[in-house]
Amino acid sequence: MRKDPAARAGSSGAPLLFFAIVFMLSIGPRLEAQTSSGDALRKIKVAVKPEYSDLARRLNLSGVVRVEVQIAPDGKVKRTRMLGGHPVLGQDAQRAAMMTEFEPAAKETTQVLEFHFGDGK
Repeated sequence: MRKDPAARAGSSGAPLLFFAIVFMLSIGPRLEAQTSSGDALRKIKVAVKPEYSDLARRLNLSGVVRVEVQIAPDGKVKRTRMLGGHPVLGQDAQRAAMMTEFEPAAKETTQVLEFHFGDGK
C-alpha cells in the first residue's frame, strides 16, 4: 500500500520542529510570566535573568523552573516559592525572581514565572 505524499510531508516536519525547540532552549535562560489567579498579568518592569551557576554548568543541567512570586503593590517581590524544576536550577531562578520588579498595582498579586535554562549555557 502506497502512502499519500501529503501525509508523508506532514510527518517529516517533526525532526525540524524538535531541533527548533532544542535551539530555542539552548540560547540561555529566559523568563516568562503567567498569573496563578484570574487577575491580569502585571507587566515586568525589570526582568532579571538567572545566573547559570557553576554547579549547574558542571552537572550540565537544563530545563524549566517555575517560581511563584508574591508581588507587593509597589511592584517588588515579597516572597518566592518554587513550583517545579531541578532544585539546583531552582536556587538560581528564585534569586532572579526576587530581583525582578513589576509595575505597581492597587493590590498585592501572585504570578508564576518560568525560567528556561538551556543546554548551550
